[in-house]
Amino acid sequence: MINSLLAADGVDGVVNDAVRFKDKLWDWFTNTDMWATVLFSGIRILIIFILTRVIIKVVSNVIDRSLERETRGRTLVNNRRFSTVGGLMKNVVTFFCNFTMILLVLSEFNFDLKPLLAGAGVVGLAIGFGAQSLVKDVITGFFIIFEDQFAVGDVIQSGTYKGTVEMIGLRTTRLLSATGEVHIIPNGTIVNVTNYSLANALAVVDVPVKIERGLEATLALIGEALQGIEERSSSVIAYPNILGIQSMSTSEYVIRIAANCLPNARDAAERQIQNDIKHALEKQSALEAAKAEQEAREQAEREAREAEAAREQERIEEARRAREEQEASPRRQAAAAQEAEEGEE
Repeated sequence: MINSLLAADGVDGVVNDAVRFKDKLWDWFTNTDMWATVLFSGIRILIIFILTRVIIKVVSNVIDRSLERETRGRTLVNNRRFSTVGGLMKNVVTFFCNFTMILLVLSEFNFDLKPLLAGAGVVGLAIGFGAQSLVKDVITGFFIIFEDQFAVGDVIQSGTYKGTVEMIGLRTTRLLSATGEVHIIPNGTIVNVTNYSLANALAVVDVPVKIERGLEATLALIGEALQGIEERSSSVIAYPNILGIQSMSTSEYVIRIAANCLPNARDAAERQIQNDIKHALEKQSALEAAKAEQEAREQAEREAREAEAAREQERIEEARRAREEQEASPRRQAAAAQEAEEGEE
């Protein structure tokens, strides 16, 4: 009996607990104040998100228009610089707006932001001490941009890395090499930079020439070959300077040519100069070979004519001797007959 009563009380307790949970769940679903609070909080969060996007968009447009006014009438380098600074400013604005939006959203969930901000300050200070290299990278990145050391699109070399600047970030710089490799360099490690895109370059070409070739003729040939190179190649700014003999040995001498060309266009200008000189040398060699062949043919013809003339002269001489012999034969016969008659007497 006692066990039956205990079992009945246990079942009633479970049933009562289930009924109380059901009532609580129903009260939670039917709590209009709570749902109103959730609704208004969701609306405020949505408004905060939309306002954040609008502010970012408006500030980005203001930055674009301001930079567009600043870049009018400026050089290409300054244009690239302003474009880089504009991208960096947009990133900073986006980060600040998103951070503020997160704080406002957390406040809608009744988070106390004062301890959070204080803790964030302490954590930030600790991170600043522990991540000195990161801070160094960021500060160096700002100085790179505002001092206009290089910009997006420039060809630079830092240490053993050389390539076109694809991106300048707060922490790293990305380079694309001529062979396709992408180098990501922390800004703090950039100590020395060689920028190939700020000023005109100087293309220098050394042309080896056989010692047998005349100097004046070679200089004239090279000068004629380089005529109009500014029209054939957009990389070359002006007619190259033929500086003369750079070095000399017992078998050859070297002629040096220098030409002003556009920034980062030295390789293209040197290739164009070498192509023009190579074509001129090939043409000159072909003309010399044709001339030598013509002279050899004319010499052979002269020798053939001289041989034919000698043979003709020999034939004439033989004919003359034959005629002389024919004319001398009757006289010899008459003389022999006369001698015979005299002998008989």
